Amino acid sequence: MSALSLQPGHVLAVWRRNFLVWKQLAAASMLGNFGDPFLYLLGLGYGLGHYIGDMSGIPYMAYLASGILCSSAMNTATFEGLYSAFTRMNQQGTWESMLATPVRINEIIAGEQMWAASKSLISGTAIFIVAGLLGAIQQWDTALLALPVIFLIGLAFAGPALAFCAVSPSYDFFLYYFTLAITPMFLFCGVFYPLDTLPAAVQDFAQILPLTHAVALVRPLLTEMPLTEPWLHAGVLAAYAIGGFLLATRLATRRLLR
Repeated sequence: MSALSLQPGHVLAVWRRNFLVWKQLAAASMLGNFGDPFLYLLGLGYGLGHYIGDMSGIPYMAYLASGILCSSAMNTATFEGLYSAFTRMNQQGTWESMLATPVRINEIIAGEQMWAASKSLISGTAIFIVAGLLGAIQQWDTALLALPVIFLIGLAFAGPALAFCAVSPSYDFFLYYFTLAITPMFLFCGVFYPLDTLPAAVQDFAQILPLTHAVALVRPLLTEMPLTEPWLHAGVLAAYAIGGFLLATRLATRRLLR
């Protein structure tokens, strides 16, 4: 049976189970997802922004806010797809318990991916509100369109994270993923400065990374910068989401049903 053959009710049940658990710890979870991006926005937006002034024709606070919004979605979905999912898969045996029901592995992965994207949307909405209060949103007529894009960003990063989770022997293994994938994207995908300041080879490499396309799609929605090739950026994010889902399903099947 195809991995894309899903029972929506089963996927929703996995999502709802994770939501009910999260709801009991929502305050602590929100503090972690919201705190670091908020401090980046205040510290760099006001502090460094005072010396930089404008970047790419817009105030640095506005430039930074869109980048932080995307990186927050990336980090939230990644943490959920790695640490939380690993706990449910390996430590608590939650996935194996689900497999004793009619729920199949691809539906577990889809539910986990949807939940990770939902958490990205929750933390992203909080950052969005703060950015608005700080005056970092210039285009309110298009700004709300950034919220469904944040959900798509969450899907794009949750899929690969779940795939890596499925082959990880322990929590320590996740350091490889952050060092080799997440941190380079955070630094070199346009969150803090334009890509054209980087060497040509690095610019070319950045074009295949999902965070580059996330920032290119969200920043024009929040600022006065022109939006170019939106379907390309959305397509790349969707490709990461679908590809990550298929790979995670295959790897999780090998791990749990071998």
